[in-house]
Parts: sequence; structure tokens; C-alpha cells
Amino acid sequence: MDLELKHAARKVMETSIAENKILTPEMMMSNPSVNRRAWLKTLGISGSAMFSLGALRTEKAQAKGSDAAGGPVYIEKYPTSPLIMEPFKDPLPVPAPLPPLNSGELYNRWSVMPSKAQQDCLGHTHYTWPTALRLPTPLVYDIKMSVGQHSFTSSKVMPMDSAGNRVAPPAGAPVTVDANGLTTLPSSTIYGFNGTFPGPMIYARYGQPTLVRVTNCLADANGLDRGTFGDPECRFLTHLHNGHTAPESDGNPYHLEQGGYLPNATGGAGQWCDNLYLNYPAGGDDREKQSFLWFHDHTHGFTGANVYKGMVGLYPIYDPLKDPGDERLRYRLPGVPKMKSPTSTTIDYDQRIEYDIPLALYDCCFDDGLTPHKDIHGGAGETHPEHWGTTFFKHFPNHGFVGDVFTVNGKAFPVLEVKRRRYRLRFLGASVTRCYELKLMSSRGGPVASKQTGRTGTGLQGQYQLPDGQQSMVFTQIASEGGLLPYPIVRDKFEIWPANRKEVIVDFSKYMDGTPTTKGDVIYLVNTMKMVDGRKPNNTRFAKDDAGNVVADAAFDATYAVPILKIVIGDNPSTPDQSIDPLDYKAKVNGKATLRPGALVMRPLVPLPTNFTGVPVRTFELQRSGIYGGEIEWLINGHAFDHSDPNGTFPQAMTIQNRPELWILRNGGGGWTHPMHMHQEEHRVISRNGVPTGHAKANPRYVDDIGRADVVNLDPSEEVMVYRNFRTFKGKYVSHCHNLAHEDHSMFFSWEIT
Repeated sequence: MDLELKHAARKVMETSIAENKILTPEMMMSNPSVNRRAWLKTLGISGSAMFSLGALRTEKAQAKGSDAAGGPVYIEKYPTSPLIMEPFKDPLPVPAPLPPLNSGELYNRWSVMPSKAQQDCLGHTHYTWPTALRLPTPLVYDIKMSVGQHSFTSSKVMPMDSAGNRVAPPAGAPVTVDANGLTTLPSSTIYGFNGTFPGPMIYARYGQPTLVRVTNCLADANGLDRGTFGDPECRFLTHLHNGHTAPESDGNPYHLEQGGYLPNATGGAGQWCDNLYLNYPAGGDDREKQSFLWFHDHTHGFTGANVYKGMVGLYPIYDPLKDPGDERLRYRLPGVPKMKSPTSTTIDYDQRIEYDIPLALYDCCFDDGLTPHKDIHGGAGETHPEHWGTTFFKHFPNHGFVGDVFTVNGKAFPVLEVKRRRYRLRFLGASVTRCYELKLMSSRGGPVASKQTGRTGTGLQGQYQLPDGQQSMVFTQIASEGGLLPYPIVRDKFEIWPANRKEVIVDFSKYMDGTPTTKGDVIYLVNTMKMVDGRKPNNTRFAKDDAGNVVADAAFDATYAVPILKIVIGDNPSTPDQSIDPLDYKAKVNGKATLRPGALVMRPLVPLPTNFTGVPVRTFELQRSGIYGGEIEWLINGHAFDHSDPNGTFPQAMTIQNRPELWILRNGGGGWTHPMHMHQEEHRVISRNGVPTGHAKANPRYVDDIGRADVVNLDPSEEVMVYRNFRTFKGKYVSHCHNLAHEDHSMFFSWEIT
């Protein structure tokens, strides 16, 4: 599109804003020699997206929160969840690994066998097959995307208002209260992998591909009330985050899982898609191996709603050479596996590895029957007392979505009993928007309901506080999103933003001062990061004035400490702890004094160029939309992603296979934080705000920038430069903000490996 046309299109747009007019198709067609779609693409948006609501709201209307008819487009109001009266009653659920199908099960279940020639029920093909990389036949897993129910707590709950006062459920609520004003929380309807939340856990390992056939059974609600959120067309699109995966199995909109778009009405043998995960490191380089992935829905426009509704699965991936899941071998990280037989030395990855525990963090809120329902996707401001106590969700594209109940592995306030030994804990940020800062604390007084500490309104988020909590243990971080770090890092606390993963070792045999623990001792995993809405965490370090000076955040709360997991010290282990603290290893630094003495070199990094002369540089600026309306609240480099036309959306980057690039990710400001995720291959952080990674002045919050990652946490107005490569595959991929409300509303761009 030529520059003259682009200026003409922008002029029409700007005129409509200045005159507070709705931009109509007729105004857009003032140049009759160019079709509407071509002109709209000049502005980075498709006609279907532009006119999906009948008209485009102007900036002035958007500022008033109004749609073209003058009413609010969405009502950004959260319910107050009922108070869970018996926190830390339910045991922490730890998912069991899903076993693969044997050959007999394959032939009994499916008429079409997995092969390179057929990737889905419509006859598309795979990019490659394991044999091309000299890999064995894939293990095959069967997962059905199903409607189910989930209980977040077995505790009695007390309906309360935003001031923390006891109230009665509204007329029409499906519960009755007892003489104490308490009731039972109903189960919530979920969409889940095999109908559970979290969904199945697959123990993967490098050198052994897996193929996951996902079948769409969402059309059958099993008699359950679907509620008011989730993709209304029952679609799904599974993304293994951040698998080094060919494009058709990546779960991006260019390769639609046809099973998600053509649901089978019977819910039985529905449409299906085979996702092939090669478990092959980028470039075949062992230094690029990862250790903890997860899979989730990626239906554009409904990713947030579908993930919040339960489409979350876990995918630890082991390395037989260095990290096989057996603490007697290689790096001797905590983990005791079962063997194939009493006399076998082969690990049985179909059974749980003890002392290696995934912890998926997820916040939610429950409908109070009084909060109005209205967003771009549905609702007219009505209330739903019949949904009292079940999960509430609306698309709030301005901020995102935060809940007031924090859960771990799908359970609110769970309890984990541990032996007096080292554990490997794998943290995942599965929340739509919420960021966490985690510490391990002891307390004499224990948890106290937030109202008892004088809090009301958004101060009730988390429901409980730990007023006298004191840090008592430390984390030894061994991995981030990109797998094992080059060396371990001792941390008092760390942050988990959406899609972040961090793996730590915690020694539950002793406190941070060396004092031994005793049976019955209690430690709490505590969130100390307040976040009253999805705009940003409410910490002073995030609040700045126009001159860039840090100022007080009005919602900052220095005493905020929400206990989310109770850890009870149990007996000594029945067998000795054979893991080794990574800090006790002899250094293997090849003569370089780069690590503290005794520290283990875990995953050496691929050396970067000594200088970046000639390396292509691209800049991607994340921006708030001041022009578009409806679904389009966010832009990247001024463009909106068009999910309705996967073949027509232009790529913002045409990369070349095996040619590295530098990408600059810039938060356009306005006071929002953005966790930016790039598909296909992990990146290396070169600098933050011009300060090189590892420099003495580098931000200590991001000390693990030394490793590899697939999410860049961007503070307001922050700029981060990353180094990327594009190995093994060619094709179309995407990048987006992992605040899923932002992703669903166009903070999303496409790029291609050629």
C-alpha cells in the first residue's frame, strides 16, 4: 500500500475522532479505486474485525466507556467472593502423569492412525516426522477436550459484601445458609483437557517424541450449565508453551485445530487434531533443552476465557543426559522415580516422581449474583443469581482479569505435607493477569481474615493475611522458562507473572539460619504482591511520575502478605535424601572465575556473538489503542492482529532460518505491565533499559535473566532487548502479551521464518 493512501486513510480516521463521529464504511470508501479490505489493512486491521460491532467507536466514546449506541461496552466490576471459612483444609492436588496408549488401545479407539500424512480430521499434514530427525516413533496420548465440574474447596463459605460483612445470598441462588450464615460452595463448570483442572500431566523427555491427539467433545455439556463465558462456538486451539514445535502443532491461529472449529454434536467421536511434540532442542543443541512446559488453549479472542475455564495442562520435560528425574544420577536434583520393575534400572515415566512437585498458581472469583454481566462478548448488564458461587469471568480488555481467591493446582488454600528433605518445586503462572511475589514465611499467630486487619474492598483480595509472617526459608532457583540456569541462584523471593515458570529447590530439613525443622512445623508460601486490578502490581517500584521518578502508589500496601499454601513438616524420609544441593558441587567453570566456589554449572549457554554488528534489529512497541474500539484495545507497532483472516494478516517480521536477530520490546507506557511471550524458540535477554544482563546495576528482580526464557516481563515504559534465533522449522508463528485479556484484544503480532 503506498504512502499517499496510508496518509489518506489516517486523515479520515483522525477527522472522525476530532468530530466525535462514528467511522462508517462509507467514510472509509472515499477512495473508490481501492477496496475496503485493502484500505483497512493499511491501518493494520481487517474489515471483519473493524465492523464486527457494526461501527467503530471513536476515541472520545471509548474514553467514556461507551459503545456506538451510547451505552457502556463493558462493566468492569468484580464480585466479592464468599469467605472460605476453613482455609488450609484440603490437601494439595498433585496431578498424576498420563500414560500413553499402547498399540492395542490405538487400534481399538481410532480408525485413523497417527502419521505424517494426516495431522487432523480434515487431512492436513505434519511439517515433519520424527524419523527425519533420527528420533523414535512418538508415544501417543489421547486427550478429550470436555465439559466437567470442579470444586475449589470443601470448606464452608460465608457470603459477604465488599466491606467484608456477612450477607445472605440473593433470591434465586442455588444454595441455602445454615444458622451461622454459612453454606457450601457449588462446583463450577469447566472446559478441560479430559474434563479436569489442571488437566493431565505428561512426563516428556528429550529424545522421545510425543503425539497428543486432542478430540473436541465440548459440544456435549453433559447436562451442566455452561455459565456466561468460554468460547460460545466450543472451539479450542492447543499451544504447548513454549515447545520448540513445528507451526502446525504450535497452537497458533495460522494452523487452526479444525477439531476446535467443527465440534461434533454428540460429544463422542468429535473432530480431532494430532499435535506432534518432537522434544527436540533448538538446533539439536543439548544446551537449548528446557525442563518445564505447559499446554493451554490459544483460541484467539477467547484464550483468557478458555484458560480461566480450565484449559491448562502440565508438561515437565526431562533430560536423560543431565536431568532424568532421578536424584541418584547426573545433577542429582530432587526426585525419586518408580522403576519399570523391581530389578529394572529404567524409569517408569507413567508414574509420579516423588519430591518433584508442580505448583500452578491461578486466581479466580465467584459470582455473588449481584454483579452485572456485560462485556463485548455478551451480557446486557443483567445479574445471574443462579450462578452464585461459581466462577465469574468477563472480558476486561483495559486492565485484564484478577480474582480475589488464589489457588494452587486448582485448590484454594491447600495443604502440602513434606518430609524433612529437599524438594523440587516447579512454579507456573496460570493466571489470566495476576502477578505474584512469593516468599516462604513462618508465623506464630497464623492466617487472619483480611477484614480483621482493617481491610475492605480490593483489600479483601486473597481473603487472608499473615500479619506476623517472617521469612524463614530461601529458594535455590535452578531453572526458569528456558530450562536449567547456567548456575543456581539463592533467592529470598521471586516473581511469577502470567506464563512464567521458575523451578526451585527448597530444603525442608532446616531453616535459613541453619536451625533444623521439627515434625509439625508450619511454613506458608506467601504472595506479597498486591494487584487490585489487571493494570499493574501496586508496588512503589512500578509507580512513576512524568519525569520517571518513583512515587507512592495509592494502593501500595507494605504489609500485604497472603498465605496461599500451607506446608507442614512431617517425618524424616523413609530412605535417605540422595539429592545434592547444587551449591555444594565442585565448580566446573573451565578456569573462569565466573561462579561462586562450589556452585554447579548446570546448563551451559550457547556463546553469543562478541559484537552484534550486522545482526538485524527489530523494535516492537506495545501500545494502547487510541483509535480502534470494540475488540481492539491494544496494538503492537500501531497494528491490530486479525484472527479472522489468518492468511491475510501481514507479518511484522520476516525472519530467515538460522539467522539470529535482536528484538527490542518496548512497553509504550501508560502504567500497564505486559508479560510478552514469543513462540517457537527461547530468547536471551541482552539488556533492560540499556543495562546489560549480569551488570552490577542490573535489576535484581530479574537476576535469572542470565538464562533463557520465553516471556519478557515488561514494567511500565520499560525497554528490553533480546537475542533470538530461528532453528529447525520454517513457517508462520505469533507473539503476544500473556496478559490474556490484552492478547485477546489485539496485543498480538504475526511473524514468519523463511
